[in-house]
Amino acid sequence: MAVVAIVGTGLVGRAWAISFARAGHEVRLYDEAAGAAEKAVAFAREMTQPLEQEGLLEGQTAGQVIARMHPAPSLHAALAGAAHVQENTPEDLAVKQKVFAWLDAVAAPETVLASSTSAILPSKFTETLKGRNRCLVMHPINPPYLIPAVEIVPAPWTDPAAVEQTRKLAVASGQAPIVMKRELDGFVMNRMQGALLEEAFRLVADGYASVEDVDVGIREGLALRWSFMGPFETIDLNAPGGVKDYCERYQQIYSRLFPSMQRRVDWAGEVMQTVEKERRAKLPVADLPRRHVWRDRRLMALIAHKRKAAKDIGS
Repeated sequence: MAVVAIVGTGLVGRAWAISFARAGHEVRLYDEAAGAAEKAVAFAREMTQPLEQEGLLEGQTAGQVIARMHPAPSLHAALAGAAHVQENTPEDLAVKQKVFAWLDAVAAPETVLASSTSAILPSKFTETLKGRNRCLVMHPINPPYLIPAVEIVPAPWTDPAAVEQTRKLAVASGQAPIVMKRELDGFVMNRMQGALLEEAFRLVADGYASVEDVDVGIREGLALRWSFMGPFETIDLNAPGGVKDYCERYQQIYSRLFPSMQRRVDWAGEVMQTVEKERRAKLPVADLPRRHVWRDRRLMALIAHKRKAAKDIGS
Protein backbone atom coordinates (compact mmCIF):
# COMPACT_ATOMS: atom_id res chain seq x y z
CA MET A 1 0.00 0.00 0.00
CA ALA A 2 1.05 3.59 -0.59
CA VAL A 3 1.88 6.48 1.67
CA VAL A 4 -0.65 9.28 1.20
CA ALA A 5 -0.05 12.77 2.57
CA ILE A 6 -3.04 14.92 3.53
CA VAL A 7 -2.16 18.62 3.48
CA GLY A 8 -4.90 20.66 5.13
CA THR A 9 -6.97 18.65 7.61
CA GLY A 10 -10.27 20.51 7.75
CA LEU A 11 -13.66 19.24 6.63
CA VAL A 12 -12.42 17.76 3.35
CA GLY A 13 -8.95 16.69 4.44
CA ARG A 14 -10.14 14.69 7.43
CA ALA A 15 -12.73 12.96 5.24
CA TRP A 16 -10.06 11.98 2.71
CA ALA A 17 -7.96 10.59 5.54
CA ILE A 18 -10.72 8.12 6.41
CA SER A 19 -11.06 7.02 2.78
CA PHE A 20 -7.35 6.41 2.26
CA ALA A 21 -6.78 4.76 5.65
CA ARG A 22 -9.78 2.46 5.13
CA ALA A 23 -8.16 1.36 1.86
CA GLY A 24 -5.04 0.29 3.75
CA HIS A 25 -2.77 3.26 2.99
CA GLU A 26 -0.53 4.89 5.55
CA VAL A 27 -1.95 8.40 5.92
CA ARG A 28 0.12 11.32 7.16
CA LEU A 29 -1.79 14.44 8.10
CA TYR A 30 -0.25 17.91 8.07
CA ASP A 31 -1.80 21.26 8.84
CA GLU A 32 -0.16 24.58 9.66
CA ALA A 33 -2.67 25.16 12.45
CA ALA A 34 -1.44 23.67 15.72
CA GLY A 35 -3.49 20.67 16.81
CA ALA A 36 -5.57 20.52 13.60
CA ALA A 37 -4.16 17.19 12.45
CA GLU A 38 -4.82 15.66 15.86
CA LYS A 39 -8.41 16.95 15.75
CA ALA A 40 -8.81 15.33 12.34
CA VAL A 41 -7.75 11.98 13.76
CA ALA A 42 -10.17 12.44 16.66
CA PHE A 43 -12.97 13.12 14.16
CA ALA A 44 -12.01 10.01 12.20
CA ARG A 45 -12.08 7.96 15.42
CA GLU A 46 -15.63 9.18 16.05
CA MET A 47 -16.87 8.56 12.48
CA THR A 48 -15.32 5.13 11.95
CA GLN A 49 -17.45 3.64 14.73
CA PRO A 50 -20.76 3.96 12.82
CA LEU A 51 -18.94 3.03 9.60
CA GLU A 52 -17.89 -0.23 11.27
CA GLN A 53 -21.44 -0.80 12.51
CA GLU A 54 -22.79 -0.42 8.97
CA GLY A 55 -20.16 -2.78 7.56
CA LEU A 56 -18.47 0.00 5.58
CA LEU A 57 -14.88 -0.58 6.71
CA GLU A 58 -14.33 -3.56 4.39
CA GLY A 59 -14.20 -6.04 7.25
CA GLN A 60 -11.80 -3.97 9.34
CA THR A 61 -12.27 -2.52 12.79
CA ALA A 62 -12.33 1.19 13.46
CA GLY A 63 -9.12 0.78 15.45
CA GLN A 64 -7.29 -0.79 12.51
CA VAL A 65 -8.23 2.12 10.26
CA ILE A 66 -7.29 4.77 12.82
CA ALA A 67 -3.92 3.09 13.38
CA ARG A 68 -2.91 4.06 9.84
CA MET A 69 -3.39 7.81 10.49
CA HIS A 70 -0.39 9.77 11.73
CA PRO A 71 -0.22 13.53 12.37
CA ALA A 72 3.01 14.84 10.85
CA PRO A 73 5.13 17.47 12.65
CA SER A 74 6.18 19.16 9.39
CA LEU A 75 5.43 19.28 5.69
CA HIS A 76 8.72 17.50 4.98
CA ALA A 77 7.77 14.69 7.35
CA ALA A 78 4.34 14.36 5.77
CA LEU A 79 5.68 14.18 2.22
CA ALA A 80 8.67 11.89 2.80
CA GLY A 81 8.12 8.78 0.70
CA ALA A 82 4.56 9.76 -0.25
CA ALA A 83 3.21 8.46 -3.55
CA HIS A 84 0.27 10.85 -3.48
CA VAL A 85 -0.41 14.22 -1.88
CA GLN A 86 -3.98 15.41 -1.39
CA GLU A 87 -4.12 19.17 -0.80
CA ASN A 88 -7.20 20.61 0.94
CA THR A 89 -6.49 24.28 1.62
CA PRO A 90 -9.06 27.12 1.20
CA GLU A 91 -10.64 27.94 -2.18
CA ASP A 92 -8.31 30.85 -2.83
CA LEU A 93 -6.12 30.99 -5.94
CA ALA A 94 -3.25 32.77 -4.21
CA VAL A 95 -3.26 30.17 -1.44
CA LYS A 96 -3.27 27.30 -3.94
CA GLN A 97 -0.37 28.83 -5.87
CA LYS A 98 1.65 29.25 -2.69
CA VAL A 99 0.91 25.78 -1.34
CA PHE A 100 1.60 24.01 -4.62
CA ALA A 101 4.92 25.83 -4.94
CA TRP A 102 5.82 24.40 -1.52
CA LEU A 103 4.61 20.93 -2.44
CA ASP A 104 6.50 20.94 -5.73
CA ALA A 105 9.68 21.98 -3.98
CA VAL A 106 9.44 19.37 -1.20
CA ALA A 107 7.81 16.28 -2.73
CA ALA A 108 9.81 13.68 -4.62
CA PRO A 109 9.63 14.05 -8.43
CA GLU A 110 7.47 10.94 -8.80
CA THR A 111 4.89 12.04 -6.23
CA VAL A 112 1.49 13.04 -7.66
CA LEU A 113 0.24 16.37 -6.32
CA ALA A 114 -3.57 16.53 -6.27
CA SER A 115 -5.88 19.32 -5.15
CA SER A 116 -9.37 18.86 -3.72
CA THR A 117 -10.46 22.21 -5.14
CA SER A 118 -14.06 22.28 -6.30
CA ALA A 119 -13.81 25.40 -8.45
CA ILE A 120 -10.26 26.39 -9.44
CA LEU A 121 -8.81 25.04 -12.69
CA PRO A 122 -5.52 23.17 -12.16
CA SER A 123 -3.82 25.27 -14.83
CA LYS A 124 -4.36 28.36 -12.68
CA PHE A 125 -2.08 27.22 -9.85
CA THR A 126 0.40 24.85 -11.52
CA GLU A 127 1.54 26.63 -14.69
CA THR A 128 4.84 27.98 -13.33
CA LEU A 129 5.88 24.87 -11.41
CA LYS A 130 8.90 22.82 -12.41
CA GLY A 131 6.97 19.63 -11.72
CA ARG A 132 3.67 20.77 -13.19
CA ASN A 133 3.40 17.54 -15.18
CA ARG A 134 2.50 15.62 -11.98
CA CYS A 135 -0.18 18.09 -10.80
CA LEU A 136 -3.95 17.72 -11.17
CA VAL A 137 -7.27 18.07 -9.37
CA MET A 138 -8.90 15.21 -7.48
CA HIS A 139 -12.19 16.74 -6.36
CA PRO A 140 -14.53 14.74 -4.12
CA ILE A 141 -18.14 15.16 -3.18
CA ASN A 142 -17.75 15.48 0.55
CA PRO A 143 -17.44 13.26 2.46
CA PRO A 144 -15.53 10.91 0.14
CA TYR A 145 -15.67 8.04 2.65
CA LEU A 146 -19.43 7.98 2.03
CA ILE A 147 -19.80 9.32 -1.54
CA PRO A 148 -17.53 7.49 -4.00
CA ALA A 149 -17.63 9.86 -7.00
CA VAL A 150 -14.46 11.89 -7.45
CA GLU A 151 -13.39 14.09 -10.36
CA ILE A 152 -9.88 13.74 -11.75
CA VAL A 153 -9.09 16.87 -13.76
CA PRO A 154 -5.79 17.31 -15.61
CA ALA A 155 -4.18 20.61 -16.55
CA PRO A 156 -3.11 20.89 -20.21
CA TRP A 157 0.40 19.78 -19.23
CA THR A 158 -0.48 16.96 -16.80
CA ASP A 159 1.26 13.71 -17.70
CA PRO A 160 -1.31 11.01 -18.63
CA ALA A 161 0.67 8.64 -16.42
CA ALA A 162 -0.09 10.84 -13.40
CA VAL A 163 -3.78 10.80 -14.32
CA GLU A 164 -3.76 7.01 -14.61
CA GLN A 165 -1.86 6.61 -11.32
CA THR A 166 -4.46 8.77 -9.61
CA ARG A 167 -7.33 6.87 -11.21
CA LYS A 168 -5.91 3.57 -9.97
CA LEU A 169 -5.44 5.00 -6.46
CA ALA A 170 -9.04 6.23 -6.46
CA VAL A 171 -10.42 2.86 -7.54
CA ALA A 172 -8.26 1.01 -5.01
CA SER A 173 -9.53 3.39 -2.32
CA GLY A 174 -13.17 2.63 -3.06
CA GLN A 175 -13.86 5.78 -5.07
CA ALA A 176 -15.61 6.02 -8.43
CA PRO A 177 -13.43 8.30 -10.59
CA ILE A 178 -14.72 10.64 -13.27
CA VAL A 179 -11.65 11.12 -15.48
CA MET A 180 -12.07 14.33 -17.42
CA LYS A 181 -10.42 14.56 -20.82
CA ARG A 182 -9.49 18.19 -20.20
CA GLU A 183 -10.18 20.93 -17.65
CA LEU A 184 -13.40 22.92 -17.69
CA ASP A 185 -14.72 25.54 -15.28
CA GLY A 186 -17.00 23.79 -12.78
CA PHE A 187 -15.71 20.35 -13.80
CA VAL A 188 -18.56 17.83 -14.25
CA MET A 189 -20.45 17.57 -10.98
CA ASN A 190 -20.77 21.26 -10.13
CA ARG A 191 -21.94 22.03 -13.66
CA MET A 192 -24.73 19.46 -13.35
CA GLN A 193 -25.57 20.46 -9.78
CA GLY A 194 -25.49 24.12 -10.78
CA ALA A 195 -28.00 23.56 -13.59
CA LEU A 196 -30.40 21.94 -11.14
CA LEU A 197 -29.95 24.66 -8.49
CA GLU A 198 -30.50 27.42 -11.06
CA GLU A 199 -33.90 25.95 -11.95
CA ALA A 200 -34.76 25.31 -8.28
CA PHE A 201 -34.18 28.98 -7.40
CA ARG A 202 -36.15 30.13 -10.47
CA LEU A 203 -39.17 27.99 -9.54
CA VAL A 204 -39.22 29.43 -6.01
CA ALA A 205 -38.46 33.03 -7.04
CA ASP A 206 -41.22 33.04 -9.65
CA GLY A 207 -43.76 31.60 -7.24
CA TYR A 208 -44.36 28.26 -8.96
CA ALA A 209 -43.36 26.00 -6.06
CA SER A 210 -42.28 26.12 -2.44
CA VAL A 211 -38.80 25.18 -1.26
CA GLU A 212 -40.18 21.95 0.18
CA ASP A 213 -42.04 21.09 -3.02
CA VAL A 214 -38.81 21.38 -4.99
CA ASP A 215 -37.02 19.20 -2.43
CA VAL A 216 -39.83 16.63 -2.60
CA GLY A 217 -39.49 16.52 -6.39
CA ILE A 218 -35.87 15.46 -6.05
CA ARG A 219 -35.98 13.50 -2.80
CA GLU A 220 -39.12 11.48 -3.56
CA GLY A 221 -38.83 11.57 -7.34
CA LEU A 222 -35.76 11.98 -9.50
CA ALA A 223 -33.21 11.06 -6.84
CA LEU A 224 -34.72 7.62 -6.28
CA ARG A 225 -33.59 6.62 -9.76
CA TRP A 226 -30.48 8.77 -9.66
CA SER A 227 -29.26 6.95 -6.55
CA PHE A 228 -28.37 3.98 -8.74
CA MET A 229 -28.56 5.29 -12.34
CA GLY A 230 -27.19 8.32 -14.13
CA PRO A 231 -29.22 10.60 -16.42
CA PHE A 232 -28.20 8.85 -19.63
CA GLU A 233 -29.09 5.38 -18.34
CA THR A 234 -32.32 6.82 -16.92
CA ILE A 235 -33.53 8.02 -20.32
CA ASP A 236 -32.15 4.89 -22.00
CA LEU A 237 -34.62 2.91 -19.89
CA ASN A 238 -37.49 5.40 -20.23
CA ALA A 239 -38.42 4.62 -23.82
CA PRO A 240 -39.07 1.25 -25.46
CA GLY A 241 -36.26 1.68 -27.97
CA GLY A 242 -33.70 3.17 -25.62
CA VAL A 243 -31.92 6.51 -25.57
CA LYS A 244 -32.36 7.31 -29.29
CA ASP A 245 -36.07 6.56 -29.05
CA TYR A 246 -36.35 8.73 -25.92
CA CYS A 247 -34.76 11.71 -27.64
CA GLU A 248 -36.96 11.35 -30.70
CA ARG A 249 -40.04 11.28 -28.47
CA TYR A 250 -39.20 13.92 -25.87
CA GLN A 251 -36.48 16.27 -27.05
CA GLN A 252 -39.12 18.72 -28.28
CA ILE A 253 -40.39 19.10 -24.69
CA TYR A 254 -36.99 20.17 -23.39
CA SER A 255 -36.33 22.28 -26.47
CA ARG A 256 -39.54 24.19 -25.72
CA LEU A 257 -38.52 24.67 -22.06
CA PHE A 258 -34.94 25.74 -22.72
CA PRO A 259 -35.51 29.45 -23.57
CA SER A 260 -37.32 30.03 -20.26
CA MET A 261 -34.43 28.43 -18.37
CA GLN A 262 -31.80 30.96 -19.47
CA ARG A 263 -32.68 33.71 -16.97
CA ARG A 264 -30.62 33.79 -13.79
CA VAL A 265 -32.09 34.53 -10.37
CA ASP A 266 -29.75 36.09 -7.83
CA TRP A 267 -29.56 33.40 -5.15
CA ALA A 268 -28.64 36.01 -2.53
CA GLY A 269 -31.36 38.42 -3.63
CA GLU A 270 -35.03 38.64 -2.77
CA VAL A 271 -35.63 34.91 -3.24
CA MET A 272 -33.27 34.15 -0.35
CA GLN A 273 -35.81 35.63 2.07
CA THR A 274 -38.25 32.93 0.99
CA VAL A 275 -35.70 30.13 0.94
CA GLU A 276 -34.23 31.02 4.32
CA LYS A 277 -37.64 31.48 5.94
CA GLU A 278 -38.95 28.13 4.71
CA ARG A 279 -35.77 26.22 5.53
CA ARG A 280 -35.46 27.72 9.02
CA ALA A 281 -39.12 26.92 9.73
CA LYS A 282 -38.34 23.30 8.88
CA LEU A 283 -34.89 23.21 10.49
CA PRO A 284 -33.70 25.83 13.00
CA VAL A 285 -30.03 26.82 12.74
CA ALA A 286 -29.35 25.26 16.14
CA ASP A 287 -30.43 21.87 14.76
CA LEU A 288 -28.07 21.91 11.77
CA PRO A 289 -25.28 19.90 13.50
CA ARG A 290 -27.77 17.21 14.51
CA ARG A 291 -29.08 17.07 10.95
CA HIS A 292 -25.54 16.75 9.61
CA VAL A 293 -25.14 13.59 11.68
CA TRP A 294 -28.54 12.35 10.47
CA ARG A 295 -27.49 12.96 6.85
CA ASP A 296 -24.27 11.00 7.22
CA ARG A 297 -25.99 8.09 8.96
CA ARG A 298 -28.62 7.98 6.21
CA LEU A 299 -25.84 7.98 3.62
CA MET A 300 -24.17 5.08 5.40
CA ALA A 301 -27.43 3.14 5.40
CA LEU A 302 -28.00 3.94 1.72
CA ILE A 303 -24.51 2.80 0.75
CA ALA A 304 -24.96 -0.42 2.73
CA HIS A 305 -28.28 -0.98 0.94
CA LYS A 306 -26.77 -0.26 -2.49
CA ARG A 307 -23.99 -2.77 -1.87
CA LYS A 308 -26.46 -5.43 -0.79
CA ALA A 309 -28.76 -4.68 -3.73
CA ALA A 310 -25.84 -4.84 -6.17
CA LYS A 311 -24.91 -8.24 -4.76
CA ASP A 312 -28.49 -9.59 -4.72
CA ILE A 313 -29.86 -7.96 -7.87
CA GLY A 314 -26.81 -6.89 -9.86
CA SER A 315 -25.27 -3.51 -10.63
